[in-house]
Amino acid sequence: MTGAAVPPAIDGPGHRAMANVIRLAVAQALGGANATVLFATGAIVGSTLAPDPAYATVPLSVFVVGMALGTLPAGWIARQHGRRAAFLTGAGCGVAAGLVGALAILWGAFALFCVATLLGGLYAAVVQSFRFAAADGAGPAFRPKALSWVMAGGIFAGVLGPQLVNLTMNLWAPHLFAASYLGQAAAALLSMAVLSGVDLPKPVTAARSAGRPLAEIARQPAFVAAVLCGAITYALMNLVMTSAPLAMRMCGLPITDSNLAIQWHVIAMYGPSFFTGSLIARFGARPVVATGLAITAAAAATGLAGISVWHFWTALILLGIGWNLGFVGASALVLETHRPEERHKVQSFNDFLVFGTMAVGSFSSGQLLAGYGWDAVNWVTLPPILLAFAALAAIGRRRPAAVRTP
Repeated sequence: MTGAAVPPAIDGPGHRAMANVIRLAVAQALGGANATVLFATGAIVGSTLAPDPAYATVPLSVFVVGMALGTLPAGWIARQHGRRAAFLTGAGCGVAAGLVGALAILWGAFALFCVATLLGGLYAAVVQSFRFAAADGAGPAFRPKALSWVMAGGIFAGVLGPQLVNLTMNLWAPHLFAASYLGQAAAALLSMAVLSGVDLPKPVTAARSAGRPLAEIARQPAFVAAVLCGAITYALMNLVMTSAPLAMRMCGLPITDSNLAIQWHVIAMYGPSFFTGSLIARFGARPVVATGLAITAAAAATGLAGISVWHFWTALILLGIGWNLGFVGASALVLETHRPEERHKVQSFNDFLVFGTMAVGSFSSGQLLAGYGWDAVNWVTLPPILLAFAALAAIGRRRPAAVRTP
């Protein structure tokens, strides 16, 4: 490992690190708004365009596939050309997603709409890497806070996305949501402008091949637990959030109520980020992940308790909080398992495993809801939560050797 491979770490935020955090938080808000538009409308548009109602959530599953497929190419671009190049490429996919989505609605083309959500997933894969980029150049004390502060930008996505849908969904009558996807494209274009000013160092040639083999890193018990907890937390959130708008419509609740449910869910997803980093710094990542898993279980219990609008809203708010603590905590665990020069390949591999696992389960959400109902969606979340608890218990409080290696 060479000293030039990575930027020098600092204990405090520093001017450049803080400027990057602010820009990445804004980009997180805009990128999260793109995903929120898809999740608020995707199942409804899918039910309109799909040849069979059981395929209503397939576009959202394709979105998750796009997230999985985008992680490794995004990591490769970051290693070869720097993170900013990867960010701009992803935002370009976001612009294309909005334009293709609007066109698919105008033409009534289900397959084309799936192409749009695939492009949106590629963009979302890059957006997910913002949290790790914020930790670049920061010392160990600041990394959890930088990571969580960037995630806090998603609070604004929780307001911007659903309000964008509410204000635009009927502007291009009778093509419901067509204008919303044009608004999504505009948000992605604005994100490109914000990301163009991110000041992150390009990797030097020595850093591209430095570090331990990926297989060796992936065998660490802490890495396995981090991936498992991250995958389970994200997959369960996706399963319930994807099904909820369509379930609310099936229960006779209006679209505006489901839009607000998604809005408060996304706010709950990112709101805790203002203090999640501090909790991790004080108590460690493992207790924070465990708390998130417990809150996710409480969300399932609330969903099973009733089908009023308040049950849906409360369940989705709890689901968002549980996701934040579980996913941010799992991301912090990943930071403990690699050395600085290994970060791009390890982080992108982690996201590939997380989103790949989520994609496998995502395709069953529509069939699960259509065939067995909302209760079944909530019941299936409980066994994976127990598995994640077991993974955390297996690693205990032992810290991996990678963090002690300079």
